[in-house]
Amino acid sequence: MTPDSPPRRIGVLLINLGTPEAATPRAVRRYLAEFLSDRRVIEIPQLVWQPILRGAILTTRPKKSAHAYAQVWSEEGSPLAAITARQAAALADAFGPDVTVDWAMRYGRPAIAERLAALTAAGCDRILLAPLYPQYCAATTATANDKAFTALAGMRAQPAVRTLPPYYDDPAYIEALKESVEAGLAALEFEPQAIVASFHGMPERTRALGDPYYDHCVETARLLGKALGRELTVAFQSRFGRAKWLEPATEATLAMLPAEGVTRVAVVAPGFSADCLETLEELAIRGRETFRAAGGGDFAYLPCLNDSAAGIAMLKTVLARELEGWI
Repeated sequence: MTPDSPPRRIGVLLINLGTPEAATPRAVRRYLAEFLSDRRVIEIPQLVWQPILRGAILTTRPKKSAHAYAQVWSEEGSPLAAITARQAAALADAFGPDVTVDWAMRYGRPAIAERLAALTAAGCDRILLAPLYPQYCAATTATANDKAFTALAGMRAQPAVRTLPPYYDDPAYIEALKESVEAGLAALEFEPQAIVASFHGMPERTRALGDPYYDHCVETARLLGKALGRELTVAFQSRFGRAKWLEPATEATLAMLPAEGVTRVAVVAPGFSADCLETLEELAIRGRETFRAAGGGDFAYLPCLNDSAAGIAMLKTVLARELEGWI
């Protein structure tokens, strides 16, 4: 330490998936190019994949995705970025005066490398990387950590680093979900006959290769259903490409329920720590349309934990556990 060195601090970096900087085709194209070039996300050889990505996908998909983003964009900008920023702000003083809480996105901005550099410049010589994915998946948790490790590899003076483990079955997480879902159900003007727990989909191949994501999702739904005292219907959304994906698909499930006599449904998304395009547009808007087009009636999407009191209390609990010995 030198007289002009910043005081030693501890950093917590909340990490979420990412978002375009604007709801425009150009911004979405830039975001998708980064996202879909990640080898953790698309496990096709790059010599085969890149011509497909740079050709048909990036010339047609950005306009369609920009339209979807425009439906959920707010004065704060991207819902995912705004909510993650609010989560960091709510946790700012949670761990004492020597802990700085910041946030970053795996794709887009603020970039992980940028915020790691800011934390170390502020004197953080110990940093907890906290990918906000309750269920572990190589295409989410692992790639977020990969990006951070790549940034650390370029540092002369590296901080000590810890990573937040998946918390899919953590009692604090299940209790927060229970509290949130019960509050959401109580506010409805109808009684759902079924609750669909929709998780982000992944190619079936990833499960065969040993990714525990599917099992984590099923266990979260089982524990949440047990806490609520009712069984949940598990489904997987956001399919992409021609590969076989985890089943059942959320869209197919919502289309099938009315034929089984279920005309009142609520949908929750326990795999998302913050509401985003996949929940606000894909579930709340298109999910409703699919369900009603199939003959369904009452439909409700129940928000993620976001920066709710229950959600922040849960994050305090799981983060404080990983900071033990440092604070």
